[in-house]
Amino acid sequence: MDELGTNRPPGTRVEHVMQAVRARIASRSLNPGAKLPSIRALATTMGVSKSTIVEAYDRLAAEGVIRSRPGSGFFSAAAPPPLSLAELGPRLDRAVDPFWVSRQSLEAGPGMLKPGCGWLPAEWLPDEDIRRALRQLARTRETAKLTDYGTPGGLAPLRQLLSRRMAEQGFHAGPDQILLTESGTQAIDLVCRLLLQPGDAVLVDDPCYFNFLAVLRAHHAKIVGVPYTPEGPDLVAYETALAEHRPRLYITTSGLHNPTGATLRAATAHKVLKLAETHGALIVEDDIFADFEREPAPRLAALDGLDRVVRIGSFSKTLSASFRCGYIAARTDWIDRLVDLRIATGFASSPLSQDLVFSVLGSGTYRKYLDGLRVRLAKARTDTLRRLRALGIEPWLEPEAGMLLWCRLPDRLNAADVARHALRGGVVLAPGNVFSPAQTAADFMRFNVAQCGDERVFRILDGAMRSGL
Repeated sequence: MDELGTNRPPGTRVEHVMQAVRARIASRSLNPGAKLPSIRALATTMGVSKSTIVEAYDRLAAEGVIRSRPGSGFFSAAAPPPLSLAELGPRLDRAVDPFWVSRQSLEAGPGMLKPGCGWLPAEWLPDEDIRRALRQLARTRETAKLTDYGTPGGLAPLRQLLSRRMAEQGFHAGPDQILLTESGTQAIDLVCRLLLQPGDAVLVDDPCYFNFLAVLRAHHAKIVGVPYTPEGPDLVAYETALAEHRPRLYITTSGLHNPTGATLRAATAHKVLKLAETHGALIVEDDIFADFEREPAPRLAALDGLDRVVRIGSFSKTLSASFRCGYIAARTDWIDRLVDLRIATGFASSPLSQDLVFSVLGSGTYRKYLDGLRVRLAKARTDTLRRLRALGIEPWLEPEAGMLLWCRLPDRLNAADVARHALRGGVVLAPGNVFSPAQTAADFMRFNVAQCGDERVFRILDGAMRSGL
């Protein structure tokens, strides 16, 4: 059992030494530039041979974790510089790297079209329900709701509501197993802070949500891509990666996968869990698109009972990205430690945002809104697919729900070039390689059907593809 109470693969003696050194550096018990124990001393302390320490030190030096001074010994490397955009994500050029795609979408003026963004148009969201909740909150006589810090774990009534919603989806997570966060991204960051150490291997889908890659690079993890299929991860590649890299985590999206729109199948889900258990890996399941589904797909968290799986979600996609609120559902002992990390990195939760989310989710109108939204998205998918096919663009699959389409461009066109040309015309696109750890999606592109209602999207896209030929 390790320090988190889970079984990890034994690994080699060299790997154990390397992990111990990384842990000391990560915890700051070895400060930047500090001298490491001598080879003889560490061999004695850890009960291994001197040759084991020599190999471990040499490999850590090759990774840049430590450095050697001839005649003086080994020293912890200086603190790494802040990560640049080039390090945080696959960068095709400044105009089409994932951060610039997001910035262009977020900073877009009224005339900019955003079929490459990952959210609904403002007019599709439940504006009146949000306004009603704001009015109710403004009338409250509880001054603390408007002025004080929130509790570290988050608003208790909202955690209770989320617990009931999860029960409807087939698994139990008590309020004490739920931590509210500022967003889904913060949730992933907190889980990585808890479960990862620098140098740990992490499996991700290829393609995957590009911000997973950015967060993992910020935590100095070793990223290993697993090809994704219409039924889930390629199980042969997944098992091979588990055996070869002994990853600490596998981060995935089970329902309405981003960017492909695929849905995890039950048989695949069972094998994913079994293989993870066999190889000692934990799983982080990002579930921010859950409310887009009419019939829930299999969930790893439900099948596992939140033993080896951590579930993450937020309300930015279906409710509002303006008031930030996400959550983590996990084992109670992990939640306790995550609360401490929440205090250390963000101090307390946002009671205003959580009250607003609770008010809207608890109203009878939210379910009706979701029913209408699903119908609207289904029509938008049909219309967008028809117009893309007229341009020779074919979907990798036709999703059962949601707003995302993962499509291949005709004639092996380079999606980055197409996106660059389209940006000049006022259209933000999302080229495939920003989602691919292995950079194997050069002729793919992700489209948001909810953002494709304007005919100019397809006219400018057509022109951009012609420019790329």
